[in-house]
Amino acid sequence: MTTATPDTAHDSRLTALEAEHAEELARAHAALAAAQDRLYWLDRWGLDLNALMRRRGASELRMALRALRFVAHTGLRAKAGAAHVPGRVRRARKRR
Repeated sequence: MTTATPDTAHDSRLTALEAEHAEELARAHAALAAAQDRLYWLDRWGLDLNALMRRRGASELRMALRALRFVAHTGLRAKAGAAHVPGRVRRARKRR
């Protein structure tokens, strides 16, 4: 009489899939919570984004905000890159 042994490969695959599913579910819950938080504040401030975006000048405002965000991000990247300059200068001087 033989007893059935559990197939460890299938068990480990099932465990991995369950963990992956749990991670996906956690990400979905986090995204839902963030969306609900944004919606709460839009309701609290009495803003209707659809009506606001239909108004004249909305596309220009979005374009201006994108440009401002680009400038800000470029400045932050430049600042972060500038922090490495002194070390690079020292290394370049040592090579001479």
